[in-house]
Amino acid sequence: MNRMVSAFAGSGLMARVLRSASWLIIGYGGSQALRLAANLILTRILFPEAFGLMALVSVVTVGLNLFSDVGIGPSIAQNKRGDDPDFLDTAWTIQVIRGVFLFGLAWALAGPVAAFYGEPDLKLYLPIAAVALLVSGFNPTRIETANRHLLVGRLTLLDLASQVIGIGFMIWFAMATGSVLALVLGGVVQAVAKLVLTHYGLPGPRNTFRWEKPAAYEIVHFGKWIFLSTGLAFLISQGDRAILGRFLTLEVLGLYNIGFFLGSFPSMLGHAVSPKIMIPVYRDRPAQEDPARLRKQRLLRAAMTCGIVGLLLVMAAAGPWLVDVLYDDRYHLSGPIVTLIACALIPQAIIMTYDAAALSAGDSRSFFVLSLVKATSQTLCIIFGVLNFGLLGAMAGLGLSMIFTYPALVWLSVKHRVWDPLHDAIAIAISSAGVALLLWYHWDQINNLSQM
Repeated sequence: MNRMVSAFAGSGLMARVLRSASWLIIGYGGSQALRLAANLILTRILFPEAFGLMALVSVVTVGLNLFSDVGIGPSIAQNKRGDDPDFLDTAWTIQVIRGVFLFGLAWALAGPVAAFYGEPDLKLYLPIAAVALLVSGFNPTRIETANRHLLVGRLTLLDLASQVIGIGFMIWFAMATGSVLALVLGGVVQAVAKLVLTHYGLPGPRNTFRWEKPAAYEIVHFGKWIFLSTGLAFLISQGDRAILGRFLTLEVLGLYNIGFFLGSFPSMLGHAVSPKIMIPVYRDRPAQEDPARLRKQRLLRAAMTCGIVGLLLVMAAAGPWLVDVLYDDRYHLSGPIVTLIACALIPQAIIMTYDAAALSAGDSRSFFVLSLVKATSQTLCIIFGVLNFGLLGAMAGLGLSMIFTYPALVWLSVKHRVWDPLHDAIAIAISSAGVALLLWYHWDQINNLSQM
């Protein structure tokens, strides 16, 4: 026990890694627990189509956010001037300009997007949802400073508090109106709450408008590839719903969205934790300088893979039962969707710790190449799957697309001396056996999806 406590104590890198990882897991777990609680309440107040419509709103707002990301967070995390006030204020100024731009772009796109999906209500809901993008542009860079130094305890609590405020408003407004507008306004209220709480709740100097040319050049130079990479991240994280929105009814899209939310929980946890832990580890402890450091990195990678893949297998096994317990009969078909989504995301979980090596080295170009391959293969596989085999084919395409991505991942990993083929082989073998067993066990319920 004393040895475990001492591992978390002190100011060394591994102690900060352990503490930050714990806080990130607590924060993400708490955030998802709040989302689940809100989801359970709102599904009893609203209707499945409301969640399908909100899925389309999220596709656009998340897409705008990703397509315009210039990598301010990673830039602060890896840059030697990441604690320089002039550098931080310049980064904040760029962030504010970006928020204003996104807000205006969302208003301009509302009509065309509504026409594309054949949903006139999007003309009203998209501009309202975009207010959250505007507000988020003013978030203080102290958020990124806390992440840079693996000091995320207070930040985690503030994030959870802002989420509680947003969800509380969302539930109250839904009970008062029974309108999908509650889901849209809830996101805006949460963004405002986060801005206020982090502005007054995080220590450090206040940001002011500033434009230092050398700092702006460094941010833009590093961020140009991040900008392209995060545009591709839209296709990776939201492409399935953007594509399925054209082929499914709002009701079925709502069922898929609920199933995806539950099934992707472990994977999203991994994506939230992995870069914030691995970038500082790769940056401060380059493995090529010391074989002992390489062993520690391999152990950390193996631990993360075991945890995330294990949770995905648990969700795949419990998905149908979990949905039947938590939701009413209208959402029954979300159960096998949970199983399939969890299985499809396992390949991504196995290799998610590698790309942080490129970002930690400032090699955003290689990160972009990997993102391009991943986005292209996933998009094409989902389109091929849905056109030929419907919803089941789309989810299968999501998982199988990693076969075409893996060579690019190996190229990036070898370049930065972090590839661990033994780790990959063992993880693939064990998880493949688990997936095959779970698909066999749930096959009757999965087969019901063929009619959708």
